[in-house]
Amino acid sequence: MVSVFIDGEAGTTGLGIRDRLADLPVDVRSIDPERRKDSAARQALMREVDFLILCLPDEAAREAVALADALGDHAPRILDASSAHRTAPGWQYGFPEFLGGQAARIAAAPRVSNPGCYATGAIALLRPLVDAGLIPPDHPIPINAISGYSGGGRQMIEAHERTGGPAFELYALGLDHKHLPEIEFYGGLKRRTIFVPSVGHFAQGMLVSIPLHLDTLPLKPTSAEVRACLAAHYAGAARVMVKNAENTRIEPEALNGTDALELCVYANEETRQAVLVARLDNLGKGASGAAIQNLRLMLGLGAETKNA
Repeated sequence: MVSVFIDGEAGTTGLGIRDRLADLPVDVRSIDPERRKDSAARQALMREVDFLILCLPDEAAREAVALADALGDHAPRILDASSAHRTAPGWQYGFPEFLGGQAARIAAAPRVSNPGCYATGAIALLRPLVDAGLIPPDHPIPINAISGYSGGGRQMIEAHERTGGPAFELYALGLDHKHLPEIEFYGGLKRRTIFVPSVGHFAQGMLVSIPLHLDTLPLKPTSAEVRACLAAHYAGAARVMVKNAENTRIEPEALNGTDALELCVYANEETRQAVLVARLDNLGKGASGAAIQNLRLMLGLGAETKNA
């Protein structure tokens, strides 16, 4: 049986991955909690397993990769859930649906970097439209997003669950959120986007929205053409669904507990304005669910997407 070591399994993402691994034919190996920061003990366990999953802060993830590198031919294949290697050379980006053939590239890769939750929604909306020429790579793109507080780490979770926490807050107002590099790189953008994330007083769920003035786009597409482009790209994808805009409201928690990603195009044709919206569970397709999808590919258990 294939063996897996989750380095950082006690965190939110690590626990979610561990729960989901129960459905896969793998042997999960754990380190003694008292030795979880012991580099020698961790490296010894890395030598014994087939796969290493990193659920660590960025700097700790880089240190873990260095430990694995030192093992040479005995190094395990690595799936990194941090943001440390998302645009790094030698790493495959773990978003199987965003490009044709990406699932196959993930399946063959020795190292895969799991996408960020916000980035998953933004790239899913942008990349097909950029590739189709509907959005120029240098077009100014604003991105707004809201996440449940579970994506903010232990301190934020404790603050919300112990004291109630704020109802809503914007953050990263220095306009340098760590998901920006992957959004721009994998979204196919040549101009820096303005990304404004926020946190609501709910545990999990996420909305990522991108407003567009359709007449400022060179081809001046209709909202129906924008939606058709997204639908064509994701036709047959098991986890990504392009939905109809059936009402004028959308809430972030509807996909909680699932690994699905929904995309929708809201529009006012009279004013030639549109809002592209992605909805997902930030702990599902935005974190642990995406990791398991990538691990399934690396194990040869199926692509779950037409983009194999």
